[in-house]
Amino acid sequence: MRAKTPALDRFRVAAAVLVAAIHTSPLASCTAEGDFWLTRVLARLAVPFFFLVTGYFLGRSNWKSLPRFLKKTGLLYLLAIALYVPLNVYARQLTGWQEALRGIFLEGTFYHLWYFPAVLLGAVLAFLLSRLGARSGLAIAALLYLAGLGGDSYYGLLFTHPAGKAFYDALFCVFSYTRNGGVFAPLFLLLGASAKPGNPRLCLPGFLLALACMSGEAVLLRQAGWPRHDSMLLFLPVCAVLLFSLLLSVNGGQDRAARRFSAAFYVLHPWCIVLVRGAAEALGLEQPLVQNSLGHFLAVVLLCSLLSLAAALLRAEGPAETGRAWRELDRQALAANAALLRRQAGPHCALMAVLKADAYGHGAVPCARVLRRCGVRAFAVATLSEGIALRKAFVRGAILILGYTPPAEAELLARWRLTQAVVDEPYARRLAAQGHRVRVQLAVDTGMHRLGVPADDPAAFRRIYRLPNLRFAGLFSHLCAANSAEPSDEAFTAGQIDAFLRLAGTLRACGCPVGDTHLLASAGLLRLEMQPCSHVRPGLALFGVWETQEERDESCGLRPVLSLRARVACVRRLAEGERAGYGLAFTAKRPTLLATVSIGYADGLPRDLAERGGEALLHGVRVPIVGRLCMDQLLIDATDAGEVHGGDAVTLIGEDKGERITAEEVAGRCGTISNEVLSRLGGRLGLVLR
Repeated sequence: MRAKTPALDRFRVAAAVLVAAIHTSPLASCTAEGDFWLTRVLARLAVPFFFLVTGYFLGRSNWKSLPRFLKKTGLLYLLAIALYVPLNVYARQLTGWQEALRGIFLEGTFYHLWYFPAVLLGAVLAFLLSRLGARSGLAIAALLYLAGLGGDSYYGLLFTHPAGKAFYDALFCVFSYTRNGGVFAPLFLLLGASAKPGNPRLCLPGFLLALACMSGEAVLLRQAGWPRHDSMLLFLPVCAVLLFSLLLSVNGGQDRAARRFSAAFYVLHPWCIVLVRGAAEALGLEQPLVQNSLGHFLAVVLLCSLLSLAAALLRAEGPAETGRAWRELDRQALAANAALLRRQAGPHCALMAVLKADAYGHGAVPCARVLRRCGVRAFAVATLSEGIALRKAFVRGAILILGYTPPAEAELLARWRLTQAVVDEPYARRLAAQGHRVRVQLAVDTGMHRLGVPADDPAAFRRIYRLPNLRFAGLFSHLCAANSAEPSDEAFTAGQIDAFLRLAGTLRACGCPVGDTHLLASAGLLRLEMQPCSHVRPGLALFGVWETQEERDESCGLRPVLSLRARVACVRRLAEGERAGYGLAFTAKRPTLLATVSIGYADGLPRDLAERGGEALLHGVRVPIVGRLCMDQLLIDATDAGEVHGGDAVTLIGEDKGERITAEEVAGRCGTISNEVLSRLGGRLGLVLR
């Protein structure tokens, strides 16, 4: 089997160097023909490769990662624009506002920055074309590319025709070149999105043949004098796709360092050209560093490599999220659950997503972002710090703090635009006395006797509504037995509902600003009839989880969102009768393959999971957790899981090759509920979005 390497990421570095070659002409002082082939043929593969690899990863996500790509690339482009402002001023470029706008949105503010507006616009167009179907989208993109050829390498051919001249004259009133996001980029992005690994025995000779044809095409066009520019050639897409398929055939894994280095190199190399020329003039080294084109190129590459390496190190990421133990968040499952619960709630009732305890261990910030994209505009948390964390992550919408916040921290509630639950009348008075305008919702005690103003005391509510500094936004209560089918519990729940609705009606009749109302949480939303409230308040249900295995109802269509995995650290072979672990709690009853897994009770697993019969999944096989859980490791009997190596993934919660362990199962074994198991998952765990 051929060894796999992160070929795509590493070829980015070569492509960035080829772009620098275009702008420095390394062989110009040695051989004009060789420099022409290097910079006007071979190096022209660089930018199409960047488009192809972008399209490939966007296509693999079914274009769902497009918003994130646009945001990250847009931010990098803004940084690059700022970086080249001094050179723009020095060269007196972009002096008028019209020229500046055209530079920013169409052509880039410096000669190499055209790539950024091209890939941003091209990605949006490629996404729209992909909605027409793969064949139709590619056909339209190919026609756009052919139209662009007429304004690029084949300009002289079409320029002689009056209609062609009129068309391209009009086009060049807007664009300086046709190598832009509307013409050049979509074809390569869509080709990348549909690319698959090729057979190297076919791709390599095919690529060499296509490169020879492209070389001949470039030479003939040059002799004919047709090119207005030389970014687009007829054989370029064929050559680029064959090269990309060849790289895919050996691609495996990622090289984030190479990715960061190539991005920095691309952005920085024009500055390095200026710096090398300036240093050569100041030091009297113009002959070896400027006039000698190869020396100039090598000096630019060396300086740019050093700066890019420094930039890559400054942006170096921490340990891999999946290196030791991690949670996986299935964004599609979360979005599907939100849509299902919204349908359950009905057209006139909105979701208030409960994200307390780090979204029940799922990661509050990424969950909030997914839910925002699904149309959720209201969230609930347990503490002030949880609410502030969402705001710091730029989560918009109403955020209700369901738990206690010291009245002395009212200023923070106002500053971060958070809504505080009023837990009783004395609390409301202390909160109002702080002098800050605070948005609040009133908690109603309908019989749980945990928090809230008693539902049978409407006079207390009217007194609260008269307090200053409080902006009243809603009224809510909690059903404490909604998940029970016992007749007595069902009667109690009905009484809670009646008390809440009666109070809301009484307060509205008195002219009190009741605002939003919400009563049903996950269990109530799934088991009870809908109530005349503005919101429902699902928490656990959003994540496809029930409190207990007995309550789990697969027929409702909710999908588990979270998987919990860890790595095999090492493997030991034990003879029958050998013992292992703290207190030598495990005794091998047969020749045993014992694997140490890099997760423990400090990561949130119940310490008694092994003695309660806990299991894990290894290679899709259920294996027992044995011995005593350690703070950072646990032991599994991997004898029946086949060949096992260090680094293999072990699943504690989730699915592996069709076999599944649910959070409810883990909780049931340990005599608790899934809420507790999930909310204990520690901050040491990585979080991976998929």
